[in-house]
Amino acid sequence: GASSMVLIKTLTASSSANLTFVDGASSVVLDDTYPVYLFKFINMHPATNNVGFTVNFRDGSTAYDAVKTTTSFGAYHSESGSEAALGYNAGNDLAQSTANQTLNHYNTVNANEADSSISGYLHLFNPSSTTFVKHFMSNVNSMNQENTSRYSVNSYISGYCNVTAAIDGVQFAMTSGNIDAGTIKLYGIKDS
Repeated sequence: GASSMVLIKTLTASSSANLTFVDGASSVVLDDTYPVYLFKFINMHPATNNVGFTVNFRDGSTAYDAVKTTTSFGAYHSESGSEAALGYNAGNDLAQSTANQTLNHYNTVNANEADSSISGYLHLFNPSSTTFVKHFMSNVNSMNQENTSRYSVNSYISGYCNVTAAIDGVQFAMTSGNIDAGTIKLYGIKDS
């Protein structure tokens, strides 16, 4: 329930290269205080056409390059009602990769469309563990445009940072260009 969620930090983009949450910096808590952390994405709008929204994790160094293995599936439906599908998306998977994980499918969120944006959430489990890998799950919905067609695209990504070092930073960015606008809220979720 809502009473078990504690708002830790809110970041708002304004032509930002990225939005970054680092444990111990700017009042951010990302340690063993909470077993689960929740990031909420609200109307993330790109500054560049045909891009995706990404995440990466820091595992003790200064780089956001934690090794990740992930899987992805999703669904889309066109505004015209002429196209719809549900399926596995191998193009978004990572296998022991340090690359940014794209959270939305197809990378066709469009800066020129004022109503094109990405909203959703990402759960990060037990990031301070030095015994187990760090699991995460994300679900986002985006308004995408391809040529003249517009789509509602729902994307599910899950995986783990395959490191035993603590995850002490999480960074969100677009696949290219800046984040024009949008808000990310970080919550800690108490034990039940």
